[in-house]
Amino acid sequence: MSAFCGPAKPTVCGFDCVAEGEKYDYHQEIARSRYGDMLYDQDRNKKYYQGIREAVAHVQAQGEKVIVLDIGTGTGLLSMMAVTAGANFCYAVEVFKPMADAAKRIVEKNGFSDKIKIINKHSTDVSVGPGEDMEMKANLLITELFDTELIGEGALPTYEHAHRHLVQEGCVAVPHKATVYAQLVDSQLLCSWAQLQPIELQGTQLLPPPAMSNCSGTHSVCDIQLSQISPLSFIPLSPVCTMFSVDFSKPVRSAPQSYSSQFVAQSRSQAQVVLSWWDLEMDPSGTIVCTMAPSWTYPDPTMAPWRDHWMQSVYFLPARCTIDKGEDLSLTVSHDDYSLWFSLKSHSQKHLQGNMILSRPFCTCQAHLVWDRPRFGELNDKVRTESYVNALRSVLKEDSVCLGVSDGSLLPVFAHIMGAKKVFSLENFSMMKQLIEQVLDANSLRGRVDLLNIRPEQLTSKDLGGEQISLLIGEPYFSTSLLPWHSLFFWYCRTALAGLLRPDATILPCSATLHMVAVEFQDLWRIRAMCGTCEGFDVTPMEEMVQKSLDFQESREAEPHPLWEYPCHALTKSAAVMAFDFTQCVPQQPLISQGSLPFIRSGHCHGVAVWLEFHLTPDVSVSVGLTKPINDQGLCEWNRHSKQGVYFFRSGRETSGNDRAAVFYNIVFEPTSGNIQMDFDIKSH
Repeated sequence: MSAFCGPAKPTVCGFDCVAEGEKYDYHQEIARSRYGDMLYDQDRNKKYYQGIREAVAHVQAQGEKVIVLDIGTGTGLLSMMAVTAGANFCYAVEVFKPMADAAKRIVEKNGFSDKIKIINKHSTDVSVGPGEDMEMKANLLITELFDTELIGEGALPTYEHAHRHLVQEGCVAVPHKATVYAQLVDSQLLCSWAQLQPIELQGTQLLPPPAMSNCSGTHSVCDIQLSQISPLSFIPLSPVCTMFSVDFSKPVRSAPQSYSSQFVAQSRSQAQVVLSWWDLEMDPSGTIVCTMAPSWTYPDPTMAPWRDHWMQSVYFLPARCTIDKGEDLSLTVSHDDYSLWFSLKSHSQKHLQGNMILSRPFCTCQAHLVWDRPRFGELNDKVRTESYVNALRSVLKEDSVCLGVSDGSLLPVFAHIMGAKKVFSLENFSMMKQLIEQVLDANSLRGRVDLLNIRPEQLTSKDLGGEQISLLIGEPYFSTSLLPWHSLFFWYCRTALAGLLRPDATILPCSATLHMVAVEFQDLWRIRAMCGTCEGFDVTPMEEMVQKSLDFQESREAEPHPLWEYPCHALTKSAAVMAFDFTQCVPQQPLISQGSLPFIRSGHCHGVAVWLEFHLTPDVSVSVGLTKPINDQGLCEWNRHSKQGVYFFRSGRETSGNDRAAVFYNIVFEPTSGNIQMDFDIKSH
């Protein structure tokens, strides 16, 4: 059986699906997993171990044998903890076969095969009884079924089924309880991720469509490293509210429910953003707590544990509203099997709350279906918009005939407002086209930009009304792009359109450069790190499995990460290592760049960050990577709206900055496929 995948090949034909081998999918799943991060999460591991010891002792104190059910066992770590703590037998359930196989090897390697049975099934398919998957029901339930939203991996229905069919009445659970917290805030930064805002242009405002302004958006969570959002970037409007708790030792309901928390508004402001996180109480006394709270809630922020497998959440209320200081308010959270959403009511609307299930918000304007949250932030970025406006102003003429090539871009609308004679825009996706039509209608510009649902290679002079293009423009932005250089699709579009361009046509952006810098990550290195042992247990079979998948096909390429969420500092200078000239067609021969960047600072080199800088004109550039020069201490400031490419070294290297070591690179751009192959190595000059 083959997997159909969208390859990272930005050719003029776009991102077409191709058939990969049957092992492609799960190798990618393993290679890009966060198993290393989980095993390095000492706070999580130690607190689970403490909770398991107490739970085993509690069952033993009742004179019972300890029979454990471990759902979502992963490496088998929690089951091995339970046996070491004195459990008589563990049933460890893992639905992902490669992980279940690795767990069997780990259990065997650590000498627990006689007390731990790995069951490669979904827990809802597990049978109980003599000769079945489980000989008897368990009296200790251990799970790690949680995601950033707590319930997004199906924790509630899984617990509900387990209590009905797999565990004894009155069983002990680790964790014992989970509690969800929320705080209402006003934040211009975070609000820019929710709705398109008015854009100042040529002394007028480009307004968002009414349907977009009145849309409640989607209820989907925005999961981020909230510790990287400075408290100075938001105004607290409520205290941290306890929204609801789930007691895992008792039968759990997965049916939709709502919970409310009342408070007095702390400030007069605009309310739309809810910050949320949760914690786990491992024991009934609540003395062993594993919290996901962001670092700025700690008395000493440096004491907050780092983890990437669980982060924090940002939710957006269905509508932005003004609240007054001292106003009595109620924040309500609702959930179904897999997701949460929030709403806000004033005291006068109290009758709408309580146990009523509030309707889940959904997008009615289409924008939230085609623009993700970083894209909203990008479109609302005033500094970025100003760069494009300045670039357009320098190249636009009264007789300019413009063609825009990007997905759902406002750049062609800018070109018309700024005085272009005629503007066309290619939109590959009909929903993107309809979205821009809404923007045009909202600003009485219907028909002023000719939106063409045609691929670049299919465009003809007839489609352009016989006009020749004098100005080709792009951000460039494409919704199918994963890594920065996938936007080189613009170059292929420019090449396909060459016959429709005037001989003296201007291309904006006129070029792009590929940049790189070697970095030491504060924490992100953990997601790829091999730890060997975890809490005294040998987990190398899992690491061998991950390494095998990392060696499989695309898994050794750079990975996309939003580096603004992951602090790092540069160990080398940043450098442009390859150039792409959009004023010319894509070359026939590969572009090759080789060289080295010497280390100039001490540190542990974990990898190389790679990004593109687009040169709109010779004087105006936009970076999707570093937004400021690296400072003297090597601190990096990254674009908040983009993901950068990260190439991780399998094992980092300590460097003193003056030991004549360097990062050597060999980069090849293959024009026939659009692929960029990168090889990096650390060695002495």
